[in-house]
Amino acid sequence: MSKKSDRPVVFSALEVANICGVVNQTAINWIQNGHLKAFKTPGGQFRVYPDDLRAFMESRNMRIPDEFFKKLPSEVKKYILVVDDDKGLNNVISDYIASKIAGVEVRQAFDGFEAGVSMSENHPVCVILDLDLPGVDGLSLCRRIFDSEVFGKPQIIIITGLEDSSVEQKVRELGIKYFLKKPVRLPELAAAVCEGLNLSAVKKQS
Repeated sequence: MSKKSDRPVVFSALEVANICGVVNQTAINWIQNGHLKAFKTPGGQFRVYPDDLRAFMESRNMRIPDEFFKKLPSEVKKYILVVDDDKGLNNVISDYIASKIAGVEVRQAFDGFEAGVSMSENHPVCVILDLDLPGVDGLSLCRRIFDSEVFGKPQIIIITGLEDSSVEQKVRELGIKYFLKKPVRLPELAAAVCEGLNLSAVKKQS
């Protein structure tokens, strides 16, 4: 009976070059000059872990192509958390993001407590956050995310139906770039996620 390999995913210098759209020697130069973290096999070949390649590409504002994610197991894909107590809207947003953006896993939380547990355990790279959660001050939750290392410093995208004109200013003062009013335009939300995480949007065939 065949058994699934437990070997970690790694990229060769040539695969790195193909993913980044450069020639093989350029990828080797990045490694040799210490710009891209890598290790050598017993045979002297360079190998790069996915997280190191992704960090390198993000540091240079390089768009990460879909091919990068196709080789990765789900546990190393980017994890996005949608936090909204409106279950219908939460489901719509989660399904849309999962269908339109390559290489992400979308999870859901329906209150601040659930969100805190999920963030501390899984470290999402992006949190789509409704400010008006039951029993939770959304701004306070934002401050906790920024002030604590426990949550992994995710990109925050605010979605809100609050009409208080001072809310957006307070959000901006925290350094949050993306502030979207409800009703949310899903393409605009997906574009914000892609821009914030330097990802490629994809349209799947219906």
